[in-house]
Amino acid sequence: MLVSLGGGALIGASAALLLLTNGRIAGISGIVGGLFRPSGHDFAWRAAFLIGLLLGPVAFRLGAGHWPEVRVDASWPLLVTAGLLVGYGTRLGSGCTSGHGVCGLARLSPRSFVAVGTFMAAAIITVFLVRHGVAR
Repeated sequence: MLVSLGGGALIGASAALLLLTNGRIAGISGIVGGLFRPSGHDFAWRAAFLIGLLLGPVAFRLGAGHWPEVRVDASWPLLVTAGLLVGYGTRLGSGCTSGHGVCGLARLSPRSFVAVGTFMAAAIITVFLVRHGVAR
């Protein structure tokens, strides 16, 4: 539980720091998407943010002495399909769970409340269908 609390605190602190220093929302899809648009003035902070995300497990390894446990019980076709659906939903919802859920809710954004409600409803329905064998 302590690791989860620390991780949540770091996510909140990084989102607040990005908003305070750059005036930008820490939405991962927007940050990564901006790396592929040809505007050089904000490439550095976007790349640094993404590198920081990728180095998170390395920092965990250094601090905990072992790699974080990740277990995925799904086939590659299912994972690819899920990834494409998440990407489509991110475009449709004008943002991802990090932008809407972490930053949008904290700013009391009505659009983010609707987006997070939609994310949660879809997740609840998906888990129900998978756990009850309907979607296997």
